[in-house]
Amino acid sequence: MTTDFPEPTRVSVNGVELEVFEAGRQNAGNPVVLCHGWPEHAFSWRHQMPALAAAGFHVIVPNQRGYGGSSRPTEVTDYDIAHLSGDLVALLDYYGYDDATFVGHDWGAAVVWGLTLLHPHRVDKVINLSLPYLERGDRPWIEVMEDVLGSDFYFVHFNRQPGVADAVFEENTFQFLRNLYRKDVPPAGPQPGNALINLARMETPLGEPIMSDSELAVFVAAFESTGFTGGINWYRNLDRNWRLLADVDPIIRQPTLMIYGDRDPVARSERLPQFVPNVDVVSLDCGHWIQQEKPEETNQIILKWLDQRGVV
Repeated sequence: MTTDFPEPTRVSVNGVELEVFEAGRQNAGNPVVLCHGWPEHAFSWRHQMPALAAAGFHVIVPNQRGYGGSSRPTEVTDYDIAHLSGDLVALLDYYGYDDATFVGHDWGAAVVWGLTLLHPHRVDKVINLSLPYLERGDRPWIEVMEDVLGSDFYFVHFNRQPGVADAVFEENTFQFLRNLYRKDVPPAGPQPGNALINLARMETPLGEPIMSDSELAVFVAAFESTGFTGGINWYRNLDRNWRLLADVDPIIRQPTLMIYGDRDPVARSERLPQFVPNVDVVSLDCGHWIQQEKPEETNQIILKWLDQRGVV
């Protein structure tokens, strides 16, 4: 870890142990929980933690199950949205909080959306980056993706060919993460095969790095220790999650901030306000790794939005 990133606490919740990083403990009573994506780590919030703590928040940043020093259950179904959201509810219980503001990026945003649907009374406000609310639709998500995007699309590939991508990423951990955490990557045409497996095998990275070598080393060390299967198992529950959310009210009523990157390949939701009526939408001139690529701008947007809601 870099010297200014806090040391973790190990917290037993919901049948697992989570590695949790904190800032601003003196601000007890004003919690904000930051939820990382894939293939990430609590360290991805290193720029936000001090800014939020300085603004008066108790900042709680777990490595979610499957990541870092947190538990990595062996059963694929232990990574469904019921378990992932249950971990966050239990984390609130551990700290004695009825609710909190939850911030998610990428898969962390998907978990925050799911948490808010399944446990609405535990979520005060929602701030999500990159990944908008995913409408449930009338067919399981992986089925739809397979029809529209084909069997090589990584969501589908992870489900239909378990273990294949995991092994490639583990063989090429440094190269994969170095090639993935880039900005200003020139657009490329469609390539045969799984794009992420191709990326992991690519010897020369494209674009520019979004972090220093020492920062990248934190991610590389974490995944060299854990492998990638725990995080990929989140993808392997997408259709299970679709079924788990069948009878849930699909409308999110909490005040919500959605931050997009203008150059993020993740598609925006044109119908977001229909499902999230209290949403404010902001865009930044960046790619997918929003809070790491544009840390100061991300902090300013989040703090201004919270201030306008009387939280800061």
